[in-house]
Amino acid sequence: MNLELIHKYPREKRFTLSILQDIQREYNYIPREYMEYIAEYLNQPLSDVYSIATFYKALSLKPKGKYTIKVCNGTACHIRGSESIREELLKVLNLEPGETTEDGLFSVEVVNCIGACALAPVILINDKYYGGMTKEKVKDLINSYREVAINA
Repeated sequence: MNLELIHKYPREKRFTLSILQDIQREYNYIPREYMEYIAEYLNQPLSDVYSIATFYKALSLKPKGKYTIKVCNGTACHIRGSESIREELLKVLNLEPGETTEDGLFSVEVVNCIGACALAPVILINDKYYGGMTKEKVKDLINSYREVAINA
């Protein structure tokens, strides 16, 4: 356990979210043992830490893939075919929304809006936007990320 992620913060409840965000960045999820340690370190109930960890969508209690794919289902994206992109993506990865591939490379989330309507339909992979997506582009995009991961 990397306690430096926690100990760099004062023992004050107001730092709970910041600590959880640091752990999420480091591990792509928040392991239970970290939540237990945070509760002890900050002298607060585990249920309080759990409440914060489950309230924010950016935090996850389940391991996420190296690449988190967010499929926008906002109005602009939906009208321009995001549903077929989502279906193709899930088919190519053999997943359901919220799941992670067995190799730990990809997680897929369907979100209400990414805030890039001019690029619709759009998906976001980690911090990179892919606009003007079509179902035909999905497989090539996934394969390019797989190739990068293999060569890393």
